[in-house]
Amino acid sequence: MFPFLRRFAGFAFPLLTALASCGGPSGSTDERRVFRYNQPEALTSLDPAFARNQANTWAVTQLYNGLVELDDQLKPGPAVARHYDISPDGRRYTFTLRPNVFFHDSEVFPGGKGRRVTAQDFVYSFKRLLDPMTASTGGWIFRGKVLENAAGEPSDTAFVAVNDSTLRIHLQEPFIPFLSILTMPYAYVVPREAVQRYGKDFREHPVGTGPFLFKDWDEGNAIVYHRNPHYWRKDAQGQALPYLDAVQISFIQDRKTEFLTFQQGKLDFVSGIRAGSRDLILHPDGTVREDFQGKFRFEKVPYLNTEYLGIQQDPTNLRGEGANPALRDKRVRQALNYALNKPELIAYFLNNVGRPGNSGFVPASLPSFSEKLVPGYTYQPEKARELLKAAGYGAGKPLRLRLGTVAETKEITEYLQKKWAEVGVQVTIDVSQGAAHQENVDNGRAAFFTKSWLGDYPDAENYLALFYSKNFSPAGPNKTHFKSAAYDRLYEQAQLEQDTEKRYDLYRQMDRIIVEECPVIPMYYDEVVRLTQNNVQGLKPNPMNQLVLERVRKL
Repeated sequence: MFPFLRRFAGFAFPLLTALASCGGPSGSTDERRVFRYNQPEALTSLDPAFARNQANTWAVTQLYNGLVELDDQLKPGPAVARHYDISPDGRRYTFTLRPNVFFHDSEVFPGGKGRRVTAQDFVYSFKRLLDPMTASTGGWIFRGKVLENAAGEPSDTAFVAVNDSTLRIHLQEPFIPFLSILTMPYAYVVPREAVQRYGKDFREHPVGTGPFLFKDWDEGNAIVYHRNPHYWRKDAQGQALPYLDAVQISFIQDRKTEFLTFQQGKLDFVSGIRAGSRDLILHPDGTVREDFQGKFRFEKVPYLNTEYLGIQQDPTNLRGEGANPALRDKRVRQALNYALNKPELIAYFLNNVGRPGNSGFVPASLPSFSEKLVPGYTYQPEKARELLKAAGYGAGKPLRLRLGTVAETKEITEYLQKKWAEVGVQVTIDVSQGAAHQENVDNGRAAFFTKSWLGDYPDAENYLALFYSKNFSPAGPNKTHFKSAAYDRLYEQAQLEQDTEKRYDLYRQMDRIIVEECPVIPMYYDEVVRLTQNNVQGLKPNPMNQLVLERVRKL
């Protein structure tokens, strides 16, 4: 019996049965062949069309595949497509599919036998993503990029199945990160038969092509997957993948309980360390405390996430008590940045998990990042005072601002408040519920706010799109409504530039404009932290914080 499942008396029996059925002839399950992870955040769907957060993304990644996938260096490479070709003008992508990829065995197919994946399945999956009836959060990966008709909707010829094994995608204009976008779970292939059979209930009856098969979901308690015996991929030695027999997902919401469960050996890894456990596990300098050294692996890598402060630039949005016109003065925005001791913030509040935001908006995890070529703001309080004085603020006329945030970042914002006070800026902190804060930011009602941007795909374009004038929120990601003709020209030029180094140079030019104009204050570039049991092999952290289990072993 799995000791961990004893906690859940109401559903332990069916899940234990599900796990036992994937064992050997005796029906017993070897714990070394079952990978157990916890998902503190709510998991809402096992349908790739709704893979908008970590919970859903991790779960569907084990069940499905796409045309392409990211390698260890975050570069897109073949998956269901064994090879692909991009036309010289960058507008036509041709994918040749592998002949040995099959959907999971399911009642939706004749005789319950999974059929071969064809190019028509990708056409169906992509069009379904764009169908308003699906109500997917992922249609943006194609809208504005693939060929459109006169009505501005994706054309019938945007996705073409030339034959069963050849798929073509036509773009309106070249878009260099397009392959990276296709690695996202939104672009995983699904069978028409399953979607038509289950309708909205496809969320809990997934049928994919991935290394694991869906077995059971006791919502809010646990999910169990079994090994896919017909998975198409083998390792370098010719051994069929995956190595594991099963995956078990639990839903412990309390982070301290999660860590305790990991300590007891009932979870195989934990992603992230919350404030309640950070000081328990780590010294202030970020090293593991002696009590835990050697008991598990502690791994830390750069993350595709920038934590920042945003400053609304559109004067038509700046109304009400918090809409101080001083924020329209670049000198004020720069002074607010110079006043912050970002290394101290990371050491004091994050145990050195993260890197100070002393460059532009693009995080340190991307190859175009360069602190040397894009120098940002360091802690210079005297410089901050000089800029404030030049802008007309001082002891006789103190600058007063309001900063909108959420409860999770209250301690950090109180630290920022203290540092700003030291240079003569009085900041009131407004704490809102997450949804209300998001709505205020999206609709431009927050003049000064905390926010983060977690990259959707590993290209700096995904970050720099936040400052393109055609991307104003709420429809687009430009929350600050920053607008610059010079920036827009560089952004549009970068989208067409196929030479990697030239494109990186354009990215850095854009980032330098953001540093100079300061519509945002990058606080820090986040890092992925993982705690993994010593007997787990093949589980590697990466800047996307993906969870890929097909090559994981337990000794």
